[in-house]
This record gives sequence, structure tokens and C-alpha cells, in this order.
Amino acid sequence: MPPARTGVAVYSAELVAALRNIHEIDVFVDEPIAAAAKTPRQDARTADSPGGGILRSAHDFVWRQQARPYDLTVFQVGNSSSHDFLWPYLFRYPGLAVLHDRHLHHARAAALLRLKRADDYRAEFAAAQPATSPDLAELAIAGFDNHLYYWWPMTRLITGASRVTAVHAPLVGAMLRAESPEAVIETLGLGHGERISGKRMASASARVRARHGIDPRDIVFGVFGGLTPEKRVRQILEAFAALLASHRVAHLLLVGAPADHYQVADDIARLGIGGRITVIGYVETDAAFTDYIAACDVSINLRWPSAGEVSGPWLRALAAGRPTITTDLSHMADVPALDPRTWTVGHAASTMGDPPDPVTVCIDILDEDHSLWLAMRRLASDADLRARLARAAVVYWDREHSPERMVRDYRRVIASAIASPVPRLEAPPHLGATGTERLDELLRPFGLAPNVWGRI
Repeated sequence: MPPARTGVAVYSAELVAALRNIHEIDVFVDEPIAAAAKTPRQDARTADSPGGGILRSAHDFVWRQQARPYDLTVFQVGNSSSHDFLWPYLFRYPGLAVLHDRHLHHARAAALLRLKRADDYRAEFAAAQPATSPDLAELAIAGFDNHLYYWWPMTRLITGASRVTAVHAPLVGAMLRAESPEAVIETLGLGHGERISGKRMASASARVRARHGIDPRDIVFGVFGGLTPEKRVRQILEAFAALLASHRVAHLLLVGAPADHYQVADDIARLGIGGRITVIGYVETDAAFTDYIAACDVSINLRWPSAGEVSGPWLRALAAGRPTITTDLSHMADVPALDPRTWTVGHAASTMGDPPDPVTVCIDILDEDHSLWLAMRRLASDADLRARLARAAVVYWDREHSPERMVRDYRRVIASAIASPVPRLEAPPHLGATGTERLDELLRPFGLAPNVWGRI
């Protein structure tokens, strides 16, 4: 939750605000986040919390659940260390697990190995990837990690332990069902973005361009979100430099937090394109973020490698009626997209009747440099194509990922999860540990039932 600077935090705040008039909701966050809100170890009502509501420390969940059991626990789970604290609760209080990433291996491996829990990591790897040799866990333990994590998602334990697992892309749901046929998998609209009037868009665009000295006539490309190598920032800079040879009125906005492991300024200097690029950095508010999207003619939302996420900035660009350039990812193959090598709608058309209106321009990662340059060159000069993509973008967003769609989906999935039984999962023992096992062992000779303290 805010003030954490993550896409899931923004999403969670929007979600709770949208559901508060339907459900009674308590929000539990990790201790460092509570501390960031200047309310360590106590309940806090802050302006940053959703709807001005209460953020509680996760340490308080157990006794609150004991005193007044919740109808349902809802976990927002991502491939980030911000979600490490959720894992013990996921297996002891099964509920609705919303996966924001198809792969959780990076974060889970880091959480266990950072604490030198190699045996627990081995056990989870073997249970989550039963068809894979358990010896492969030794690669991560030995430090050979990074891209190897993308081969093994480490989600099976969560889908198997949860009453319902929800994802944001239908094809991700299909992948999870194939791995865990016994699991209940649902799809939820992401609810990112907002409908924006043409007048507001024009006003915001003029305001942002004037603030940063960008000519109103320039064709502006925008990159939104963390400026990491996975967002293909270096490749975008290379393509933009090539574009400037024929389109001197092009401009590039980089809006997002810088990455510690990638210095974007070095590549800008190397390419000699600093005069046509504006680096904004992290934007604190949704309103300001939307203004920067409004200032762009095209939003570039690339990702490789991918953890199977649906990009929040991409959805915000669709909602704002901005044409987009995306990476052709397997879990997004059902989104109608133009291939810039042929300018025809690709694979999605094969599953539909007439070719659907394209929602985005999709880049084949195996032809990334060439295809990205083709896409940027065409979109920089073809206003009609930009308008066509913009119209289809809004229609797609409204149907699949608007806030109204998200609320409808959550009402359906919450009801399903409450009605679903707790699954029987044979998970590694440490995932069900209460922390009182040694105490129970000491009390047993005195005739006291195990975990007696948990029932007081």
C-alpha cells in the first residue's frame, strides 16, 4: 500500500477505495511500510491510506482473526520483496490470492536464501516444480540465478493452498490451470486508469509540454514506470536515436524511478540525444502521472524478460486513449495487435472471426531493434493510425480493465472464494509452522493440548 512505490501499491489503494462501500475491510501491511507512514506498531489513519482508512501492522492479524474471524483473507501477491511477509499467512489462513505476476521465483528465492534457509528453498522448489529435477535448486543456492528464475515460476504452492487464485490475464489463468488442474483459477480486470475527456487531455498536454520546453508540434513518445533494463530502455533509446535521423521533431519522455543497476544518463550521453529527451523521474501522484501520459502521442511499454504481469502504465495509456507499443508476450497473445513488419493483426485474429481492431503495436523480441524502429517511424508520421489505435485502446480498456469491470469481477470472485472449501495441500512443513512448535513440545507432557496459546 502507499507510500510504497510499487504498481501493486497503487492498485491496492484503488481497489480498497472501490470496495469499501460493499465490504468491511481491514488492510494489513508490512512493518516497514507502517513505519514509513510514521505509525510503527499501531493502527494508523493516514492521508496515504485508501479512502483515509486504517492500515494495520501484519503482526496484529493473528489476534484479530482469533478474536473476530474474517469472512475472507485477500492477498495481493507480486514478484517483489515487498510481498515477502505474506507467505506465512497465505498457508495458515487460505483465502483469495491475487497474483500480479505469473512468476514469483525471484522474490521467494531471495527471501529464503537471504536468511540462509537453503533447506526450505530446496523443499519449496521440489514441491512447486514436481516435474523438475530438485537438483536444479542448487543453481540458485550457488548464486547462478537471475534469468534462470524465469524457467520455474514457483506459484504452484500458492494456487494449491488458496481457496481461489485470481490473475489479470486469461492466458495466465490457462497456464496455471495446466500446472494445477485441481486449483480454482479466476480472472480479474485490473482496474487501472481512468476515462479522461479530450479537453482535460489537451489541457494537461499543453501544461506539461510548456513546463519542460517541448514544442507543441513535436511527436512525443513516452516510457512510464521504473527505468530498468527489463523495460528495454536501452533498446528504446537506440531506436529513438535512429528515428531522429528522419524525424527531427520527435521527443522522448522518460517517466519513472531510476534503477540502481542501470544508468540511463550514460546511454543518453553515448548516443548524443540529450537535447530531444526529458527525464522526469518518479512521479508522486496519479494525477501528475496521467498528465505526463496526456503529453505523449505514443506510449512505449516494452518488457523482457517478463514475469507474466499485465502492465499498469500500459492500461493507463489505453484508458487515456494513447496508442501503445508493447512486447509480443505469450500471456498477452489474445490482445489484438499489429505486427510492424506487415502492419496486419497477428495471432489474435486466428481465434476470432473477422480481424479485430488492433489495440496496440506488438514487437517480436527476436526482431526487437528492427521492429521497434519500424513501429516508431510509422507512428511518428501516421496520425490516422494513431487515432485508430487510440479508439480501439479505450474500447478494450473499458471492456477488460476499467474500474467498473474490476469491481464486478471482485464481487464475483470474493463470493466464490467465501463459498469454496479450504484445499488440502501437502506443502513443506515449514510453510504451516506456527512458531510455537517448540513450546507445544514442552507443554505436551503436562497434558496441555498443542498450540493451547493460540486459542486463548
